[in-house]
Amino acid sequence: MKFVRETHSSLTIHQVDEGVIRIGDGEIRENVVLFRDTIERGWMVDDVSKLVESDFATLIEKSPEIVIFGTGWTPKLPPRDLVFALARRGIGFETMDTPAACRTFNVLISEDRDVAAVLLINSMDP
Repeated sequence: MKFVRETHSSLTIHQVDEGVIRIGDGEIRENVVLFRDTIERGWMVDDVSKLVESDFATLIEKSPEIVIFGTGWTPKLPPRDLVFALARRGIGFETMDTPAACRTFNVLISEDRDVAAVLLINSMDP
């Protein structure tokens, strides 16, 4: 019997290292937002503690069920106001380090969940 892995998304993160995420045959070396089937490159953030709802405007338009926020190698907490603003829109928001966010994104898309991952690569701490 042959087993075939069912895929629910064209994006699966294969590896994450400091400064690079590998998806399929490609490498991403910049902050990125991943959706089930799209990649939005170049998401910029200077300070996680100063994020506001408008920083997530493009993401909010797509109305994901949940946002996984990878803050680099060290978890950092975003402002509570941001988390509450997304919750009022019915969007869950989970914060973790980027490697954990990559693993969580893969699990959620394998479960056919409507998820977005905001992954900070360029601001990773050693």
